[in-house]
Amino acid sequence: MARPFQYPLELRRRAVRMVAEVRPEYDTEWAAMKAVAAKLGIGTTETLRKWVRQDQIDAGTRPGTTTEESAELKRLKKENAELKRANDILKAAALDSTGECNSAG
Repeated sequence: MARPFQYPLELRRRAVRMVAEVRPEYDTEWAAMKAVAAKLGIGTTETLRKWVRQDQIDAGTRPGTTTEESAELKRLKKENAELKRANDILKAAALDSTGECNSAG
């Protein structure tokens, strides 16, 4: 189930760029994120922190699962569920009303 509100991709990219640009002006990365989040009207600093971390993962500067890998995993899980459902339907169709297999064998 998707969240009812998502920030536009361009806003997320802009926020991540801004954190990198203003970071030298602050004592900590968190302070820079807090300032950018407030300036852009992002609900919480934690939201922006997650965006920054994901950007670092996608860029290869931080270990973790990239956005592309996450999307592929999601696609494969969906495909697997569909195949399991199809398999269950085929198994059910192979049985007759007495519960015995219809196939000659």
